[in-house]
Amino acid sequence: MSASTLAPDRVLPSIPLAEILPWAMFGAVLALALYFVGIEQGATALFSGTYIHEFVHDGRHLLSFPCH
Repeated sequence: MSASTLAPDRVLPSIPLAEILPWAMFGAVLALALYFVGIEQGATALFSGTYIHEFVHDGRHLLSFPCH
């Protein structure tokens, strides 16, 4: 394809926020869930104590995250 056949002035369509927002929220919830199940312990812990770790302990093993 030569450069003359390309349309340099082509405008990409904008995606409305109402269509992006549900996917962005889903991604954020998934990222938080994976954080709490996967790495919320030790040096990266946001919360002190082992309450979160013990609450998601079986989920860690179900998703094959090592924890001890």
